[in-house]
Amino acid sequence: MEFHLFLPQMRLSFDQLVTRARAADAAGFGGIMGMDHLAPPLADGQPMFEAIVTTTWLAAHTERIRVGSLVLCDSFRLPAVLARQAVSIDHASGGRYELGIGWGSVREELVTFGVGSAEPRQRVERLRETLEVLRALWAGETVDYDGRYHQLRRARQQPLPLGRIPIVIGGTGPRTLALVRDFADWWNVHVGHLGKVDELRSRVGDARVSIQQMVALVGRGGDREAVTALATRRFGYARPVIGTGAELVEHYGRLAERGIERVYTWFCDFAPPETLAEFGEEVIAPLASGART
Repeated sequence: MEFHLFLPQMRLSFDQLVTRARAADAAGFGGIMGMDHLAPPLADGQPMFEAIVTTTWLAAHTERIRVGSLVLCDSFRLPAVLARQAVSIDHASGGRYELGIGWGSVREELVTFGVGSAEPRQRVERLRETLEVLRALWAGETVDYDGRYHQLRRARQQPLPLGRIPIVIGGTGPRTLALVRDFADWWNVHVGHLGKVDELRSRVGDARVSIQQMVALVGRGGDREAVTALATRRFGYARPVIGTGAELVEHYGRLAERGIERVYTWFCDFAPPETLAEFGEEVIAPLASGART
């Protein structure tokens, strides 16, 4: 079981984001992932930074932790532009970039900003074309591509990735599962669909399984009622997991037994450094050592 910090780049300054990224690195998190929206979901009036710029900034201010977004919206970028952005961050970070990508989860956002199609089928088809173009450009091919959404003529890209840029795709629909099977290193499953993992596992090829989950840590000497009230007020709609370090070790240990290899943790208190440090000591370290009560 490995942990990546999911930290939406909203309500926080760049200095605060860097502080949290460095704290996550020190605490044993394997990566930090932001979000990709043109307006913050359920928080339209809040300030928010752009995904690629934020990822680049965090890569420049960290040394070990992997960086990326959970997930980039395919409709926001042309594949040739995304291919070069990804490789640029890959080189700048020394191979620490992961490409999380999806076909867009907020239909209203696409309509509001006039970006791409609002029809799910077309968005899935466009994402497949994007992934095909990325794979060809990253292989160093001279690309001629005639798709419905993308057309390239003798397109090439240099430099190439330092190694394999991992791809993360989430979802459980049949067309999305086919994309996971054909392109992804990681299959991200919504926590509400965990019961489908065993049923669908054979349809995603060699992709490893991850989940994104909101969590509220009841710290040493913490007030469980206060933590629960805060988590419920902020994220009650998502049913966050709430517990002490020992309780979370048990929770994530059970997930690991079900084949979940990575958790993107979204902290209900916006991940201050002290929370990340205690989570590293009380949860990440015991699980890494194989210790469970």
